[in-house]
Amino acid sequence: MLRTLRLVIYRDLLLAMRRRTDIANSLLFFVIVVSLFPFGVGPEVNLLRAVAPGVLWVAALLASMLALSRMFAADFADGTLEQMLLSPSPLTIVVMGKVIAHWLLTGLPLVALSPVLALQFDMPVEAIGILVATLALGTPVLSLIGAIGAALTLGVRGSGVLTALLVLPLYIPVLILGAGAVDAAAGGLDVSAHLSLMGALLLFAAACALWPVAAALRIAVE
Repeated sequence: MLRTLRLVIYRDLLLAMRRRTDIANSLLFFVIVVSLFPFGVGPEVNLLRAVAPGVLWVAALLASMLALSRMFAADFADGTLEQMLLSPSPLTIVVMGKVIAHWLLTGLPLVALSPVLALQFDMPVEAIGILVATLALGTPVLSLIGAIGAALTLGVRGSGVLTALLVLPLYIPVLILGAGAVDAAAGGLDVSAHLSLMGALLLFAAACALWPVAAALRIAVE
């Protein structure tokens, strides 16, 4: 099973390297949205610090959604997904590999870029560290929840909009915890409860999201 997991991740990363614009789109969206906000709200430092957690987290959430519709679409279109269903390996392992590849291509770059973009808002160093920690815990949850929406709308016309409508309500707890933790850190408060809840949310999503995705993929192919 581990070999299957590695092969799925390697394959998706290799295919993504051949379509680098797909990766760049998410990153550019994140950079542009976060960079434009200071121009919109003005140079007031206290105001920038106040809006920074929400701006960075909302931009990261929306950027991670841009590639959701492509998570299974290409494999569904060329018949690869059908071959995966016939594989002796559990479909949940294949799904896990694709979710990990999606996070490596969209979530991890956002985590890496966030400290640089946070400097525009004059955030304290402690808050920037918490921002990175919450994004590292929260973006895998976004990929797992997004995989459910992408699988449920696979092959449906206008699947991108439908996926957004399905997953956005489920993203709200992650957004509240993530932005709340950064805001609390900026105010000098303890954020261990926020981080614990986000860790629990990640474990819960990892344990519960794979089976619905696998079931939705089987229905889409049949």
